[in-house]
Amino acid sequence: MPPAAVPDEVLTTPFTDYLLRNAAEDRPAFTCRTFPGPVDDTLTWPQLLGRVRGVARELRRHTRPGDRVAIVARQDLGYVVAFLGTLYAGLVAVPLSVPSGRTHRARLEAAFAGATPSVVLTSKKLLESTTALAGRPDVVLAVEDIAADDAESPARVAMTDPAYLQYTSGSTRRPAGAVISHRALVASCWQTTRCYHADASTPLAGWVPFFHDMGLVLLIATPVFLGSRSVFFTPMEFVRDPLRWIRLLAEHPGVVSAAPNFAFDLAAEAAGELDDVDLSAVNSLLNGSEPVRAATVEAFAGAFARFGLPRAAQKPAYGLAEATVFVTSAGDEGPTITASDSGEPLVSVGRPYGQQIRIVDKETGRLRPDGEVGEIQVSGPNVADRYWGQDVPLAPGGWLSTGDLGFVHEGLLYVVGRLKDLIIVDGRNHHPQDIEATVAAAHPAIRAGRVAAFAVRDGRGEGVAVVAGCTAPGEPVETAVRRAVSAGHDLPLRALWLVPPGTVPRTSSGKVARAAARDRWWGENGRHG
Repeated sequence: MPPAAVPDEVLTTPFTDYLLRNAAEDRPAFTCRTFPGPVDDTLTWPQLLGRVRGVARELRRHTRPGDRVAIVARQDLGYVVAFLGTLYAGLVAVPLSVPSGRTHRARLEAAFAGATPSVVLTSKKLLESTTALAGRPDVVLAVEDIAADDAESPARVAMTDPAYLQYTSGSTRRPAGAVISHRALVASCWQTTRCYHADASTPLAGWVPFFHDMGLVLLIATPVFLGSRSVFFTPMEFVRDPLRWIRLLAEHPGVVSAAPNFAFDLAAEAAGELDDVDLSAVNSLLNGSEPVRAATVEAFAGAFARFGLPRAAQKPAYGLAEATVFVTSAGDEGPTITASDSGEPLVSVGRPYGQQIRIVDKETGRLRPDGEVGEIQVSGPNVADRYWGQDVPLAPGGWLSTGDLGFVHEGLLYVVGRLKDLIIVDGRNHHPQDIEATVAAAHPAIRAGRVAAFAVRDGRGEGVAVVAGCTAPGEPVETAVRRAVSAGHDLPLRALWLVPPGTVPRTSSGKVARAAARDRWWGENGRHG
């Protein structure tokens, strides 16, 4: 049965119309939680609109139609106001992270060079560092210093106009800015709410960063689309105590939330410290943005079953920046786990809602039959038009080539890897996720989700190397890993590095950055590996 289409009414209604509609009711809109405490800071819908109008007024003083506005701010109410204010002004938002660390700074510099923003919106405490980073823009504004406005009108935009640039995570290449139109944004919001039966009474809650598409759409855009409430805190506060996320879920019956797979692992590991809470009314917990592991699904279900969490609340999902984050998700049935040909359990990422998917042979373009692996392609109104600065459409003929490998079985999608990450040794294909799972299970000292496997080449030809986060490196661990990979995949490791868990590079969305790991370790040591 083909998925339902996004209604024309949705595809022709500007995003800011939802904001104006919501402001007619004096209800909580966005709540930022800070710690210790916790302490909640809330904006109602009328208060939010006033601040959004103020930002739009200031931006119009310094910009022309089509200008880009970079948002480099703390994850608080100011970020929400900055993003919505940019759209209200009819400008193109560029949501980014704060300048912390060499990797994030390099990503910011690449985004600034590509997007060439005219204005930067930031937080007062980041004003000095952001001004130094921006360099080119003449105008850097602290959102807190902008007064509210009660009269500014929204810009009238075409639904095909760019709403924002979503910079990709950079797991396989240099980050690029996907051009997300107003039409794609509202389509993605509709698809998300359709899948999880969400409405104005459905709270959205979590901690995923706003500069990442999952956090931006779920915690900022979807609440506006629905007129529902968003409650959030920062990623760092989650890392400090993963159970803050679980307690937040318990506070809001019917909640929808999302996080990458590693977050479910961290929460499950900490579950023994959780006080008595009631999770029986949790609606949906999206597990996406990185490969979903069967062991994680089972561990999370087991850890929180005693608190009433329905197993079906876990919703493995698949998306990408170029599709405004949402492509497929498990539905009311919850997670489906199927054994692969090799016996390894695979987690389905569900089915599409309001778009279509197909599996094709990358070389010939022919459709692959049910159960056979090929490249995943996506078609729908949520697909981005192009990358910023490039004229080539991302979906020629209406189909976006994702670069991801997968197959469809009994109507459900399974993702097995990235085309660019595929490891080919002696004519046989190996998916890095399979090797990484084998390494993680080889010894208790190896941290799951902190392993990178990648293809290498030297005088002996093609091979595979691994970087693994390890709490107790030494010969017993190395021997266990090498034996496990040899037995499970008939592969000798060309090189193995056991490193502190925090040093395995990750993208902005939390995925293991295999290309960066290869550049760092094989690039420096490969000749001697």
